[in-house]
Amino acid sequence: MTGPTQRPGRPVDGGRREQRGDDRRPDRPGGGFRGDRPARTGGWGGRDDTRGGRPGRPVRPAVDLPRYAAYQAVAAVHRDDAYANLVLPVILREQGLTGRDAAFATELTYGTLRQLGTLDTILTAAAGRDVERIDPPVRDALRLGAYQLLHTRVPAHAAVSSTVDLVRTVGEGATGFANAVLREVAGQDLDAWVTKLAPSPTADPIGHLAVTYSHPQWIVRAFADALDGDLGEVTRLLIEDNERPPVHLCARPGRADPVELADEVGGAPGAFSPYAVYLAGGAPGDLPALADGRAHVQDEGSQLVANALAAGPLDGPDGRWLDLCAGPGGKAGLLGALAAQRGARVTAVEVSEHRARLVEQATRGLPVNVLHTDGRTVGADPKLPEGHFDRVLVDAPCTGLGSLRRRPESRWRRQPSDLPPLTRLQRELLAAALRATRPGGLVAYVTCSPHTVETHVTVTEAARRAGVPADFVDARTLLPSGMPGLGDGPTVQLWPHRHGTDAMFLAVLRRN
Repeated sequence: MTGPTQRPGRPVDGGRREQRGDDRRPDRPGGGFRGDRPARTGGWGGRDDTRGGRPGRPVRPAVDLPRYAAYQAVAAVHRDDAYANLVLPVILREQGLTGRDAAFATELTYGTLRQLGTLDTILTAAAGRDVERIDPPVRDALRLGAYQLLHTRVPAHAAVSSTVDLVRTVGEGATGFANAVLREVAGQDLDAWVTKLAPSPTADPIGHLAVTYSHPQWIVRAFADALDGDLGEVTRLLIEDNERPPVHLCARPGRADPVELADEVGGAPGAFSPYAVYLAGGAPGDLPALADGRAHVQDEGSQLVANALAAGPLDGPDGRWLDLCAGPGGKAGLLGALAAQRGARVTAVEVSEHRARLVEQATRGLPVNVLHTDGRTVGADPKLPEGHFDRVLVDAPCTGLGSLRRRPESRWRRQPSDLPPLTRLQRELLAAALRATRPGGLVAYVTCSPHTVETHVTVTEAARRAGVPADFVDARTLLPSGMPGLGDGPTVQLWPHRHGTDAMFLAVLRRN
């Protein structure tokens, strides 16, 4: 368990503001919005109209921009079910934040969302009431303040005073309460709070890990099941889930060399995927290689499982490939680039119209035909005939428990009740994929989740019920030689703490 400091290189102090104690105040006495709360999206939500009746500049809240931007993002996640990776860039752009300010706002946003469970446990104790009974705007501001106190080098007085200023802006009348709660939080460091509040590691090891590493208990239990009860490995996985993940690029085969791309972007070639490049930092969307279609952003694990399908040995024709759940298009883009080198074509199926458009954008210029339809219609849709395709990918919708480090809000949104409808859909899609595959063809079933119900149970049940004879192929042989920690086969589970990838599951079947 780490203390209140972080690894070198992380943006933790927010720049010069913390060095000065962050005790600045707006020029206007009292600051804020003249009683108005911040707008839901963008802007400052209020204007000073006192200059001759003409609209003036927006009145800025009594808190610095990076903290306010982080508050807007966290509030949007909890209020509107927004996704941080989508809403935060818009907020940063609207507020004109770049460099260290943008990095600080990003650290506050993602760190607060990752640590939410532990922060709420501590805030409940400090406030003497359940956090769910605190007004939502004040609650989100307190979470940001507690994160600064317990996980960054921001001085305690700066974290408290800036959060009280934020509460003055978003939760009128609650400044005294916020000040008292945060001073209580500041009275102990993170290790002391966890020691005080977490269940006993002996009596309740799952509950202890859940509070210590800020994951819901049911997810910790699912990880433990998938890791054969090894709580040491579970601990390493939870720690990795709470780290800021690197950005991985995929150098599209035939369009970019990964070594040359790494030199171009100031990154490094990946450890396992022949197409992976690790990006050192910055905004990948600004890279020319992405704009001209030579590369795309894609976790190395996703590259490995897509490439495994293309790498499987095949007798007979090999020109018709199918991506049955293609949105948003990362794997379809890699398969399309591989297909272009081998004279094959990819049919990319996506049931969502919006995501189908994303697939079209991601595969522009590649031999990929996008179908906006339901992949389960194999045999009923003339464009998806049975026994027709040589290679089929099923990147099935899932809980996403394997990418919690990239989507920190997901761990708090997902519930065990999500599993039954998802696993039913997974079985139906895999059964459709088996029907779509010609005898001798290959099917790769992929999920970004290590939950055994979504992996081994789904594959076994779908293969049994599909009415199509198929045998497992040892997926380990389709991954780069020398990869550690691939288990006993025939399926493969990748892990953040073992491989530095998302927790991708891969099963490969050959239709008889």
